[in-house]
Amino acid sequence: MKKFLFVFISLLSISAFAQKATIIGTVLDKDMNNEPMAFADVTIQGTTIGSSTDIDGHYTLQVDPGTYTVVFSFMGYETIKESVSISAGETKRIDKTMASSEGITLTEIEIQGTRKKETEQALLNAQKESVTIVQAIGSQELSRKAVSDASGAVAKVTGISKQEGSGNIFVRGLGDRYNVTTLNGLPLPSNNPSRKNIDLNLFSTDVIQYIGISKIFNPKNYGDFGGADINIQSKIHSGKPSFEVGITSRANSNALSQDNFYLQDGPNYSGFYTNDYPSDPLNGYNFDTKLNRVSKGFPVGFGLALNGGRSFEVGEDGKLNLFATGSFDNGFKYREGVTRGAVTKQSVAKRDLTNESYKYTTNATLMANLEYRINNQNNIAFNTLYINSTEQKLDEYEGVINIYDNAPKGGGYISRESFERTQIFVNQLLGEHKLTDRLTVNWGGGFNNVNNTLPDRRQNMLVPIRNNDLTKLTFSDISPSDNNRFYQTLKEDEFAANISADYKFGKGEGEDEDTYRFKFSAGYSGRFKKVNFEVTQFNFKINEYLEVDKHNLDAYFTQENFDKGYFDIKTFRGGATNANALKPQTYDGDQIINAGFASLEAKLTSKLTAMVGARFEQVTQEINWNTQIQPAGGNSKFDKTEILPSLSAKYAISEKQNLKFGASKTYTLPQFKERAPFLFEEIGQSSIGNPYLYPSSNYNVDLKWEFFPASSEVLAVTAFGKLIQDPINQVTVASATNDLSYFNTGDEANVYGIELEFRKKLFKSSEDAEFNSDLTFGLNVSYLNSNQEFDKEKIQEENNNKSVNFTNNDGQLTGASDLLGNVDLSYFKEFSENKNIQLTVVGAYFSDRVYAIGTNGVGNAVDKSFVTLDFVAKSKLSEKLSIGLSVKNILNPTIERVQETQNVVLQSYKKGVNSSISLKYQF
Repeated sequence: MKKFLFVFISLLSISAFAQKATIIGTVLDKDMNNEPMAFADVTIQGTTIGSSTDIDGHYTLQVDPGTYTVVFSFMGYETIKESVSISAGETKRIDKTMASSEGITLTEIEIQGTRKKETEQALLNAQKESVTIVQAIGSQELSRKAVSDASGAVAKVTGISKQEGSGNIFVRGLGDRYNVTTLNGLPLPSNNPSRKNIDLNLFSTDVIQYIGISKIFNPKNYGDFGGADINIQSKIHSGKPSFEVGITSRANSNALSQDNFYLQDGPNYSGFYTNDYPSDPLNGYNFDTKLNRVSKGFPVGFGLALNGGRSFEVGEDGKLNLFATGSFDNGFKYREGVTRGAVTKQSVAKRDLTNESYKYTTNATLMANLEYRINNQNNIAFNTLYINSTEQKLDEYEGVINIYDNAPKGGGYISRESFERTQIFVNQLLGEHKLTDRLTVNWGGGFNNVNNTLPDRRQNMLVPIRNNDLTKLTFSDISPSDNNRFYQTLKEDEFAANISADYKFGKGEGEDEDTYRFKFSAGYSGRFKKVNFEVTQFNFKINEYLEVDKHNLDAYFTQENFDKGYFDIKTFRGGATNANALKPQTYDGDQIINAGFASLEAKLTSKLTAMVGARFEQVTQEINWNTQIQPAGGNSKFDKTEILPSLSAKYAISEKQNLKFGASKTYTLPQFKERAPFLFEEIGQSSIGNPYLYPSSNYNVDLKWEFFPASSEVLAVTAFGKLIQDPINQVTVASATNDLSYFNTGDEANVYGIELEFRKKLFKSSEDAEFNSDLTFGLNVSYLNSNQEFDKEKIQEENNNKSVNFTNNDGQLTGASDLLGNVDLSYFKEFSENKNIQLTVVGAYFSDRVYAIGTNGVGNAVDKSFVTLDFVAKSKLSEKLSIGLSVKNILNPTIERVQETQNVVLQSYKKGVNSSISLKYQF
């Protein structure tokens, strides 16, 4: 009976399969010179049957015999419907060429408006058609180069580099303060009081459709940038239902070489950890975490990612697209090297230490996107994103802490144990409405929340009891903060709103009689930010100098020893007898930006299109503080009104060549941390804000020639220049402690350079080949020259007689490399419809760049050049299963920072080789 049922069911299945019919075809993009159109939706009206076109514009639908309406759609394009009757076992071909809605041919293509064109070919086409100068890197290229986060992604773009050991991005030599980061066109908050922008390391490529980089100003952009507007476009689902599971294992060669991997006590494996100081921290030793380091076992990282999406038909014309992703990954890193500082003119490093650094990181991400296409004229989308990111570090230093007073002959020991957690919550609602053939309205609103905490950072400093015996150690007492526990919170809330309208007018003539020659755009942008920063630090005043073991500090810090009076616990305001002792150091900031903008885009001739516009911004920034520097408190406020003109033009030399020009004015705001007189203490170096700091102005010009010889190929050269008035820099103040602070250091700085972008298919299989193979080469190079003047008299006049003694009268911009380069070579081979392999080698180089400006006769601190080399292999093993392997930093170069003139190595270490293997399964 069972065999009979099995045979019967099998026959039914075979019969059902045999009765199926097939619809196939290719979709082309008329606006992109009939290039294949990737990710267009092809659906059967009134059913759940549907698909998306692949990179070559192909699609396949399996249907039952019958009569259907096939619907071809893509956001911003005319929807096409075609009836078809098909018989059992029949295959019918329907090819379509799609064009923009209502035949509009104005050539400005906003990167934000092409969300689903994330392939290299599609993004290159968007770059070609845009009036403004834009670049983008999409999820296809990110996968090919095994880029894991947004920070690594933008560093692959021409003229952009990443500061080693941080998420700080430099665009044409301009660092964090000159850039702006957005998600779907709406601003993102900062997760760090020292930074204007969010750390791009936090954004895994699981949530990224593509990243658009605008290096020139458009009136729709925010005016507070001089380097680039970096816009992350979040993934949105299209096509057939999907669900994917991915697992990854990763390791660092340095970490694997350690017999034990050490971290601090307290934080858990997941990163969802928080801690606060005890309820009565001054009258007893009540801290519940230990100071002794603990072993964390085998240092191999793990990652898990789930993502999926589905589309639902709503009514006759509506569609609901849902995409969701969740991921968790962690990683271990270790490095050892030297750390030196406080170098004198005589080339003596007052601080001379060796160091070991253990680091464990986690990143948990949840994102959901809901897009409702009401019809071809109306679209609404809701995006929500949550990120929980942590960094757990144990840093140990040994040697000379200070040649004059602290372990002058060596033997000193410093440990700093820190756990930093960042929680980001982003919510956005976006809409696009085509009210008439001529009038389109776009709007968006977003609310962001950031909670960044450093709960219970611990620092201890030991020195030899006697300088002639470096083996016996006790606690240092040079400063009350030598031994401390530190609790910090940064909370930032921001609401942002954009609304704009585009109106087309001026009918063409002859062949262009159905198109419009002009587009007028106008709109409003608003940003309303509130920042709250709090710090409480408990300093341990040592009264009894016992010999201590550097790896058993818990033997000294006990309730029993506290009762004996061996140490006291105080804040900067005092001990338990001070009623305000637990009142934290704070600064609170409010920033309000209201902006209006307008632009006119005109097709002046068949080859020349221009856009002229202006943005009006009114900025208010106010900060209030109560800190150790000014315990009585204080405040500072400025109001600024800016009118920011811009001009963009594109001349189509031929069908494959463009000449583009851009000129604009922008500005740069100081950050709250830079204006608050709060003392940020790091190992051997402190920084303090300056309330006299004020915005700078930027004047920008670009000229670009681009040539597109074939699909997915480009050769482009860009010349650019910038003039920055009243540039802001971090420099050393002439004081007893040589603190760093922030100043408008001179009247102007200038930057000019040239960029080269080249992408070429060196080999491609013939059109009649059964399976594809190709070899692709990519190169981008930028040369940069920067110079800024230093004016110590200006600083004294504008900053209440504070003194900065620059070593030189002028110099390069900090973070600016003369030469940057990225190169990649990628080979793709297809063995069957569901089996292929892709091998990619990626290299990068940056030349020497200034880290800090030299003062008091000491040369600049300079990060030395190095080369990185990565290898990536990806293979599709079947229709559903794929595997990936990456080996990064293969050359493992020495990372080095030197003090010029004195020729002293300030920092030196190797990062180790990072390897990972991943599996993905699609259901």
